[in-house]
Amino acid sequence: MPAWADPIRGLTTACALLVSLSAGVAQAQTSDLVSKTAFRVCADPGNYPMSTKEGTGYENKLAELIAGKLDLPVQYTWFPQATGFVRQTLNVKKCDVIMAYAQGHELVQNTNHYFTSVYTLIVPGGSGLAEVESLSDARLKGARIGIIAGSPPATHMARNGLIGKAKPYNLFVDRRVESPALDMLNDLEAGEIEAAILWGPIGGPLVKTDYPDLTVIPLIRETLPPRLFYRITMGVRRGEKVWERKLNSLIRRHQGEINTLLSEAGVPLVTDMGDGLMDVSQ
Repeated sequence: MPAWADPIRGLTTACALLVSLSAGVAQAQTSDLVSKTAFRVCADPGNYPMSTKEGTGYENKLAELIAGKLDLPVQYTWFPQATGFVRQTLNVKKCDVIMAYAQGHELVQNTNHYFTSVYTLIVPGGSGLAEVESLSDARLKGARIGIIAGSPPATHMARNGLIGKAKPYNLFVDRRVESPALDMLNDLEAGEIEAAILWGPIGGPLVKTDYPDLTVIPLIRETLPPRLFYRITMGVRRGEKVWERKLNSLIRRHQGEINTLLSEAGVPLVTDMGDGLMDVSQ
């Protein structure tokens, strides 16, 4: 080998070693961001029925389930789930996971989805609307329907001529002091509205525990956009692939237990394409 080749070979070896060391450091840094002593959860303290500071929400129970599989205690960072939630919790490393996050959201890195749910129509059990399956049903014409302002079903209501008499409820609130879902269901029980439209993971559990005379109808018959079903994941910091894979493995191995927990809470579970109810018994 000519003499001039030795320095180049040495430089190549040094560069390869530097790249290897840099990759190792980056991987170590990524891993070190996740706590080894607690399952650190970012959560809203007043987001009943999903998460509460008292630990009564089904997301609290899910956190306990996952933490148990990791043999770790749950540790919470509480913050209202509104503007700044991810920035002030997950991104500043105060916690390591958000228990429920819609698939594809840019602010977090999503795990595999662990359930799919859909918006629901909620009506009095004995009313003439109890057999309605779609927002295009003629029986809804002229009905006063509660709707969260700006939510996807509002577009379907407008298309079907149902907005004129609708009663809107606020979308962005501090749920420690205000609950649009509870306000809507209380109005429905009082007869101020004739039907309510709520995201299933909110409306389903509320009806199951607090409003037994109401009927929950998953809106799985809608075929026009916008879609009313969403796949829900756990959210982790962007770039944390090792942590994401670990959670994916836990979701895959314990999906049956997760399904049972959600179903018992009253969350309507649907197929991945949102076109049918899921059989939790399988």
